[in-house]
Amino acid sequence: MISIVLVDDEQLVRSGLRMILDSAPDLRVVGEGGDGADALRLAGELEPDVILLDIRMPGTDGLTAAAALAALPDPPKIILLTTFDLDEYVHRALRAGAVGFLLKDTPPRDLIAAVRTIHEGNAMLAPSVTKRMLERFTASAANGAAEAAGRLGVLSERERAVLSAVARGMSNAEAGRTLGMREATVKAHVSRILSKLGLSNRVQAAILAHDAGWA
Repeated sequence: MISIVLVDDEQLVRSGLRMILDSAPDLRVVGEGGDGADALRLAGELEPDVILLDIRMPGTDGLTAAAALAALPDPPKIILLTTFDLDEYVHRALRAGAVGFLLKDTPPRDLIAAVRTIHEGNAMLAPSVTKRMLERFTASAANGAAEAAGRLGVLSERERAVLSAVARGMSNAEAGRTLGMREATVKAHVSRILSKLGLSNRVQAAILAHDAGWA
């Protein structure tokens, strides 16, 4: 049986959540509270497996309570609930120690499944939050690749070939054999590449090439 504590400053919200969660045969709500201070007290008294916390509450808010709960010797799994689908809340929630972030309009079946998933040790984010975070990551990666490629635009065609070989982990001798150059020529190209890019070593150059998708 998974024991749960509900903490929300609205009695109506707590009642609705209790009805949903208690309908599952393996879930049981063992306590309720109205703010973050109640969450800490109930965690000590009842030692629940999972605590569902509202983020915006008077007094001690959910984010502050989540950080304090996560610092306990044997902390419960923390799910933060909110009506606000905001990136700032997601990032602060995860930093505070929460392993779940759900919106209050999450369908009952999904809420029950989320509690089970989080109790098993997995993280759970609302689908809309997950989608947006993936989009942000993709955009960030794309921007990083474009920026790296822009920096590499100062290199000649031969220098680009040498850098690509370096990024694939080749030594100067190996790059020379692959590209049909003398080792000393490759070494000279590497020196010019570092000078043009304002880098101090070939590892930095290789990382930049990887960022640009050259390797």
